[in-house]
Order: sequence, then C-alpha cells, then structure tokens
Amino acid sequence: MRKSALTSATPRGVSAQYRQLLGRLRRTMRGAFSIDEAAQALHMDRPRAARLLPYLASQGWLKRVRSGIYITVPLEATDPDAWAEDAWIMLTRLFQPAYIGGWSAAHHWGLTDQLFRTTILYTQKRTRKTRGQVQGLPFALHRIPPQRFFGTERVWRNDCPIEVSDPSRTIVDLLGTPAAGGGIRHVAEILQAYFESRYADERKLLGYAERLGNRTVYKRLGYLVERLAPERQDLISECLARRSRGISLLDPDLPAHGEINRRWELCENVSFEDWG
Repeated sequence: MRKSALTSATPRGVSAQYRQLLGRLRRTMRGAFSIDEAAQALHMDRPRAARLLPYLASQGWLKRVRSGIYITVPLEATDPDAWAEDAWIMLTRLFQPAYIGGWSAAHHWGLTDQLFRTTILYTQKRTRKTRGQVQGLPFALHRIPPQRFFGTERVWRNDCPIEVSDPSRTIVDLLGTPAAGGGIRHVAEILQAYFESRYADERKLLGYAERLGNRTVYKRLGYLVERLAPERQDLISECLARRSRGISLLDPDLPAHGEINRRWELCENVSFEDWG
C-alpha cells in the first residue's frame, strides 16, 4: 500500500532545500535529463545526484523514464504516475542526435491526415533496438550515419527545440524506406500532397536524393511522378538518368511478385491500378 501511495498520489511535500533544487531543475532542464546533467545543473557531485533523483521520483516530483533518465513533473500534474512527457521531446532526447521523420514528419507538415500512434525517429545513436516504448509511447528507429543527417528544420514543442525532417527530406526518406510511411501506397498519397503543397521543390528533392546516396529513390520517385504528376517531365528525366541498375522492389517490404517495369527497373509488387 505504501508503494502505491508514493507512485500514484499527488506529489508529496519536500523541504525548502529540495524545493530550491527542483526549481533549478525545472528552469534548466528541457525534456528528459541524465544524472550527469542534473549534477552539473545542481552544482553537486554525481554520487549525490544519483541518490537525490530517485528520492525525488519516489515523492512524485520527478519521473524515471528509463535507467538514469528522468523528467520533471509539472506542478499541475495531479497523478505523476500517469503523466507523460511529449513523445517527440522524450525520444529526440533519449536517442540524440536524432530527428523526427517518416509518417510523423509528414503529418506535421500537413502531407497526410492519417495519424499513426508510433513515432518515427532517425538517429545517429547506435542501438540494437529498432522498436520499443517509452512511458507507453511506441517508437520505431532508423539509424543513419552522421553524413546523412541533413535536411531538417527546428520546431518547438513545449519550449523544447526538436529537429524534424523538412518536407523534401521527408519524401526522400520515405522513398528510400517506404515502411516509414506506412508502405508505398501511403507514400504515394504523401508524395501527391507534397506536389500540391507550397513545399514542392524538385531541385531540393534531387539534391537530397544525391546526398542520401540511395539510387533506388530515383526509381520510386520517377515511377510515381510519372503517374501522379506526368507534367513534371524534367524531374522524370532526371530520375531516369540517375536511377540505379538492376531490378528493385517498388515496396521492399512486400513479396517480390509482380510485373517487371523495364523503364524504371522496378518489380511492380504493388499494382498502381489497385490504389484507386
């Protein structure tokens, strides 16, 4: 009973000294923070900080989100155990350097109305996990090397800066990994919305694809543009000239069954005519 009271009740009273330390954490920490960062902010040694943070968490003033990582609980939170930080803030902090991408970024830029519960994150951090949950927030990770960390914009969530792939980088990422957009059918819908938006930029698309170094992107891009926006002949010609050799799958996560499109060297394992 005592453990339940500590984790689900409202935050308990603390001394004036602890209130001062909490105030400093709230002023200096944005999103999740480590024991080392707390020690630096509070001007104390790490062993003391390592004892302090679990104590404050047990009293409901902090919340532990994973080993050695904490967040401050807002003063207005009536149930600290149920309260959760914004998923984007939490995940970009835990897997930094990282940016929000895929269908999450597409929704942010208004390129899709479909809202997926899982947050898509591109990270430079080495990790064996590609999927998981933090505070009940599901996420999917895509690891990228440092030289491919480009084409992002900084946005603000609850006073915290977060990197999000810009619309053109979002499209290029989705063409490289259609699963990050819910499959090639949904990627096609996002691409069409992109061309109808103020973000459409053929030069930027081609430049990002070149920097990404995945020439299969040109195949899928040209193939879809030819069907969705056939008037963009310059873009189609550029994609034809830059596409990779050899047969690739239109959707790499589906079985390799379908007609071979020799123009684009793609196995049409998803029928465009069936998309409606």
